[in-house]
Amino acid sequence: MQIQTFYFNPYRECTYIIENGQQCVVIDPGMYGEREQQRLTDYLNKKQLTPVAVLITHTHPDHICGLEYLQQQYPQIPVYGKIYQAAPAELLGYALTVLDTPGHKEDSQCFWFPQEQTLFTGDTLFQESIGRTDLPGGDMDTLFQSLRRLAELPKETQVYPGHGYPTTIGHEIEYNPYL
Repeated sequence: MQIQTFYFNPYRECTYIIENGQQCVVIDPGMYGEREQQRLTDYLNKKQLTPVAVLITHTHPDHICGLEYLQQQYPQIPVYGKIYQAAPAELLGYALTVLDTPGHKEDSQCFWFPQEQTLFTGDTLFQESIGRTDLPGGDMDTLFQSLRRLAELPKETQVYPGHGYPTTIGHEIEYNPYL
């Protein structure tokens, strides 16, 4: 599984591109404005990639501000997330498990590719931290329940958060004070 990370918008939100051959999936399109939209488009064109799906971990504006742009460029592209369509059990030939992880926001989900031991957490889990719960839809007790569920995943699982840098479940169990 090849993963490309873009840091977009004033919040340095992570937009991920999962590539497999000439197809790709976009996770949390956070492109803010024409310059960032063009960066993503240039990358897709250079690599000759066609987006076949969009995954949304949650609907805070910094994670979906580029969604409308993608839908204009690719009108038939399916959007998967809690308030969109339910994600399929396979994308790009990779098995996919959707984990409901409310707490940061009521519609938070994580996307786990178990065979690749890769997890996209949005703002549920960061490197040695978690997403805030003081915004509408947030609830700390609910987030702790979601984190306990993530801590049950294999320690080798690579974690790609909605902000910051990749980590692993094992690292977070050892160093994240919220786990």
